[in-house]
Amino acid sequence: MDRKQRVFVFLTALFVAALLTGDFVGGKFFVFLGHNFSAGIIPFPLTFVLTDVVNEFYGTHGARRLTYAGLGAAIFVWGVINIALALPTSPDSPIPDAVFRGAFGTSSRLYVASLTAYVIGQLLDISIFQVLRRMTGHRLLWLRATGSTVLSQVIDSLAVSFVFLVGTRPLGFIVGNAGNNYVGKLCMAVLLTPLIYFGHWFFRRVFALPEKDTPATNA
Repeated sequence: MDRKQRVFVFLTALFVAALLTGDFVGGKFFVFLGHNFSAGIIPFPLTFVLTDVVNEFYGTHGARRLTYAGLGAAIFVWGVINIALALPTSPDSPIPDAVFRGAFGTSSRLYVASLTAYVIGQLLDISIFQVLRRMTGHRLLWLRATGSTVLSQVIDSLAVSFVFLVGTRPLGFIVGNAGNNYVGKLCMAVLLTPLIYFGHWFFRRVFALPEKDTPATNA
């Protein structure tokens, strides 16, 4: 395995960790400045940062591999959680059945919502990033990184809020929650833009990775 492949494995591991963490904490809402936000907005923006970095150095196919690796990991975790929920709880279990189900019982619907939004948002982000990449070349990294996130997160936020909350909350609450989460993710993405530049510099200088000149080239 060469250096470029080792870096890709590391980025994939970090990406999957951020994705799964977002799925686990996404069901908790918190109030900030009088608005409801999902705790998932904390780790999820990192997945888009990593996708953009991979897009720069590994191209479209590399970014899609990253996306599918995260999808496979999330489906595996979802399956294990449901098997664990179906198993009878021992009287000696340190975590009572009610507590376990309280923590993971709603995971099926949340996972469907998260994965639906994830796949749509990621593939859209990758496509928009590459369109902007063709237009800007190696210039204006902030534009293609932020621009792809601005557009893709509209669909992502609407999808996850509607799939997760429809039938359980009023339409106004769902739309408001989607809007709040979109603003939250967008703010996080903008704040993380310097991290994209750092990652771009780091991988070029420290690992000597060349940028992808042709967006459609295999990683």
